[in-house]
Amino acid sequence: MEENQTFERDLIHAIFKLVWSRRALERQLVEGTEALDGEVQVGAGTSKKNRPTSANANALKLSCELLRNFVTEAVQRAAAIAEAEGTDKIEATHLERILPQLLLDF
Repeated sequence: MEENQTFERDLIHAIFKLVWSRRALERQLVEGTEALDGEVQVGAGTSKKNRPTSANANALKLSCELLRNFVTEAVQRAAAIAEAEGTDKIEATHLERILPQLLLDF
């Protein structure tokens, strides 16, 4: 993979928006059940929780680069494990073996 290749910003932004919208829905469900339990909500609709979440271009660029580095490192580590086992194909078990340390390193 060339050094300048990275994930598309639009793709990463779409993933972020999906996660943000799901979290907003979960928050609304939790707040709805709290309201049903008899709690009074003061100033509903004015908190920061109800504002739309967004990311600027630099944050998206940095997120794409971090994700590219993470995936590249995962593939390299899994390839080393596969090579040590004498196979030239990376399998899910190779990724499972490197994942704990990879997560600690990032």
